Amino acid sequence: MQLQPGARIENQTIADADWGEADLGEAIFSACVFEGAIFASTRFHAARFERCRFVRCRFSHADLREAAFEACQFPAEAQRGAAFAFCRLEEARFSRCELTHARFEGCELYDVSFEACNLMATAFPRSSFSRTFGRKVERIAAAFTDCNLELADLSGLRLAGARLSLSRLREADLSGADLAGADLTGADLFQAIVDEAKLSGADLRGAEVSGLDLRRLAAYADLKIGADQQFRLLDAMGIDVQPQ
Repeated sequence: MQLQPGARIENQTIADADWGEADLGEAIFSACVFEGAIFASTRFHAARFERCRFVRCRFSHADLREAAFEACQFPAEAQRGAAFAFCRLEEARFSRCELTHARFEGCELYDVSFEACNLMATAFPRSSFSRTFGRKVERIAAAFTDCNLELADLSGLRLAGARLSLSRLREADLSGADLAGADLTGADLFQAIVDEAKLSGADLRGAEVSGLDLRRLAAYADLKIGADQQFRLLDAMGIDVQPQ
């Protein structure tokens, strides 16, 4: 097997491989199965993975900038899913991927995109979605579109301006998260934990907000909602709205 930049590898089963520090930038992997593989400091810059399956694999300090994962499976075992530790994932794209119980720890995730992915019970401890431009300009960018984030741990994350439209965030932990200006249109926030979260300027129009108690938020000025949502928010605050 040729391990080199730009390689194309199809329909291969790769077991217990150690590709530490290998350079596979712009490589294409199609319908491959990886079992127990170790990707330590592996360079996958702009690589593409199509319909691949990763079983008990670990990415550590890997370069996955601009990498694309399409319809890939990262199956969880005993509530332990894919492990991405201190990886560079700036501008990476995940589409229709299975990432239940995945853990992104200490990763650089500026402008990462998840579309129609199952991210149930995922966690992002010590990860960052920001990038500094010059000496003073910092930007935050991320997209979770039409994803399942039920029970996910997003606590303390800085996701101001992020796109989370149509995503399911039922019972997700958003405590202390900064979601100011975020696009949450059509999202499902039923029983999400929002203690000390910031939702200033966020757009919740069309979202499921039953049980969302604004009093538990750190900020919600200029929050955008539809007329039909105001009664559910008032009810969550213990206000009995009676017809005139």
